[in-house]
Amino acid sequence: MIEGGDTVDDEKIIELFFARSEDALTELDKKYGALMRRVSKNVLKDDEDVKECVNDAYLGIWRAIPPERPSPLSAYVCRVIRNISLNRHRKNTALQRDGRKNVSLEEIADFLPDDSDVFEKVAGSELTDILNRYLSTLDRTNLYIFMRKYWYFDNVSDIASRLGMTEAAVYLRLDRMKKSLYKYLVKQGVMK
Repeated sequence: MIEGGDTVDDEKIIELFFARSEDALTELDKKYGALMRRVSKNVLKDDEDVKECVNDAYLGIWRAIPPERPSPLSAYVCRVIRNISLNRHRKNTALQRDGRKNVSLEEIADFLPDDSDVFEKVAGSELTDILNRYLSTLDRTNLYIFMRKYWYFDNVSDIASRLGMTEAAVYLRLDRMKKSLYKYLVKQGVMK
């Protein structure tokens, strides 16, 4: 165990994983446990499911490091817990989804018109590139709103509170992003 009770930096945590020290999980939990639980809770709402997903995430991270050396560790941890939580949600709701391995638009489905079938038109890796290019066009505040809403699944009131904005202002920005994303997808040939 690391002395002093403070959290250690990411590189030291990764080194603990490479040394196969169980302290790696302790330090990971101290530094990112609350974040992992919040991300999972935003997806699942059920405390028991959240606990199971966080435990599954710790096991997955333990198995992945080494050989992986993720940087930044926080993004990696969030991606792992988010994916596990989404999979649990799909299982819980018995929705049969397309099993594509790359990025999908299901998390931002409300940005797209109901009659669109983007999944059939664009391969996952191409879609990832298109979305990344779109995200790079957003200003810092809109990017933050987009990521908090559609990556971390934060609710609008939390986003508004963090930014010192009204909920109406956040909803307005989300609506404008919906329209601009749609136009961008049309421009890229994904939508008609």
